[in-house]
Amino acid sequence: MQAEFQSHAGDKLIRILVFTLMITVMSATMFNIVLPQIRSDFHLTLSQVSWVTSAYLLIYAVGTVIYGKLADSCKLKNLLTFGLLLFACGSIIGFFAHDYGTVLLGRVVQAVGAAVVPATSTLIPIRYFPPEKRGRALGISMTGMAIGSALGPVIAAVLVSLLDWRWLFCIPVFTLVAVPFYRKYLEEEKTASGKMDWMGGGLLAATVALLLLAITNQSLFLALGFVLALCLFLIRIRTAAEPFIRPGLFRSKRFSLGLAIAFLMTGGGYSLYFLSPQLLVNVNHLAPGMIGFFMVPAAVVTAFLGRKGGRLADKKGNSYVFYMASALLLTCFALLSTFAGVSPVFIAFFLILGNVGTSFMMIALSNAISQSLPKEHAGVGMGLMSMLNFIAGALSATLYSKTIDGGSEISWNLLQIHPGAYAYSNIYSALGILIMCLTSLYYIQFGRVKPNQSASEKGGHE
Repeated sequence: MQAEFQSHAGDKLIRILVFTLMITVMSATMFNIVLPQIRSDFHLTLSQVSWVTSAYLLIYAVGTVIYGKLADSCKLKNLLTFGLLLFACGSIIGFFAHDYGTVLLGRVVQAVGAAVVPATSTLIPIRYFPPEKRGRALGISMTGMAIGSALGPVIAAVLVSLLDWRWLFCIPVFTLVAVPFYRKYLEEEKTASGKMDWMGGGLLAATVALLLLAITNQSLFLALGFVLALCLFLIRIRTAAEPFIRPGLFRSKRFSLGLAIAFLMTGGGYSLYFLSPQLLVNVNHLAPGMIGFFMVPAAVVTAFLGRKGGRLADKKGNSYVFYMASALLLTCFALLSTFAGVSPVFIAFFLILGNVGTSFMMIALSNAISQSLPKEHAGVGMGLMSMLNFIAGALSATLYSKTIDGGSEISWNLLQIHPGAYAYSNIYSALGILIMCLTSLYYIQFGRVKPNQSASEKGGHE
């Protein structure tokens, strides 16, 4: 009876999670298109107004691992209730803002609340679905992210054309609809005893914040601050009685190597979202308002196929989906490397292959990493994965920007015939090589494991 109730609750929760993810992803991206208006309204510099997005993403990244850690010792329903209420409070602050400081405060409060969602988006599949059904649940949750990515720019453009940009703050209020359902279907789970290592959590937050700021501002001073904070954090987790992250967690080769592969794969996949708009503007000379028309199809197709990827992971194993994702990404990067600069219609088709490949990749890796974690550390472990994904995006964006700014007079791909696209082509060629290397590494560590075989079934952590 208990198993039947949990299965029923899991099906309900995963649908609510899709809705919540969709709204939070939209909120993270919608403000990008109104930054010029905010800058004009408050007479700001480009670096000042960029904090509307940067502050949100920075806190969002740090918050995922802190909420993940809290989820190991606190009731998930209470964390979600707190986070979503805070998310809505930030929306109210921003909507009534009459100065830039209040706008920024609204975004900060939003981010503190919204960070609970990625932290729990992997915990619900882990806690409410057995390993043989977990892939489908992860695939459905990826659907919410894909839909949010597709709808965010479209809804923002429509709202801004009809109303003031402050109305974008109102979208997150809709997440309050989900709170009663979370409180109804989330179990009164037993929580682990122990104290929260707030000093360790603070040092981790400082480490991540300084790293992201050093990357985005290209500051040596901030980089030195990052190194210092990292050293203090490592000392803390080795000396504290109940550390924020237990060092033994990283002794599992499957977990540590899985995080490393996910980090690099995320950085490679981020090129599709970061470089594609620049390619379409700088090489294909599209108007900024037209870019969405060529990027939305990839997000829509990914949303439709997300559940399919999850079912394949359950039926044929994580490795099968990983190799399929690798093939899609390798094909996408090979085509982009060869044909960057051709008709935007072709680019839109290539992006479909890449976006679906990225989605399938995250399903396979999330499933594999979750199965390498003991239940009592699932929250902080998956929170670390989410946090590293944000860091990978920030780092790769800086590397891609520097490469494009430097340009290139030669193309590594002899079939590339558009000189203006040489730098883009070289990046895609390098990413194709990276995919092949990571696929080989994945095969060595994960590929020989039977479908849905957990760490415990293998005899525990290595």
